[in-house]
Amino acid sequence: MKLLCCHVHPDVEHIESKQIIQRLATRAIAMHGQDILLLYTERYHDYSLPGGGLDEGEDHIAGLIRELQEETGAQHIRDIQPFGCYEEYRPWHKDQANVIHMLSYCFTCQVDRELGPTRFEAYEIKNGMKPVWINIHTAIEHNIKTMKESPKKGLSIERETFLLQLIAQQLC
Repeated sequence: MKLLCCHVHPDVEHIESKQIIQRLATRAIAMHGQDILLLYTERYHDYSLPGGGLDEGEDHIAGLIRELQEETGAQHIRDIQPFGCYEEYRPWHKDQANVIHMLSYCFTCQVDRELGPTRFEAYEIKNGMKPVWINIHTAIEHNIKTMKESPKKGLSIERETFLLQLIAQQLC
């Protein structure tokens, strides 16, 4: 899969001396015209692509489908195609590590516009996550404003906004 970007968070210095863990994730790009299926997270006041970490040994496509169904209730997931991989290094404060090396494998797909029930994890419910169909340009503008003005922004907003801008350029 082609590399879309390699981003090193500004707080990660002297990476060679850090304890690094790696996480593999998938991200779904499901669109209907200019509308894209995203997750709005109240805690961080941002929009992000549905997806998440792969279980150990889990196939990328199987993980994508699982995450998409859990987080959005997407139905009839089909026509899955690779879009690209976003690589990042960012601060991490768990598992005896201080840096996480995340590889987010992004795939385009088609899903029915009508969504079924979600199966959020407890932390996702606590963070106020909800699936939404939204105009991609509106979501980009919202995230850019959040990055500039909100003290609530999370660490993934730069990745998500980069991906949304790239998707808008290449798929809209």
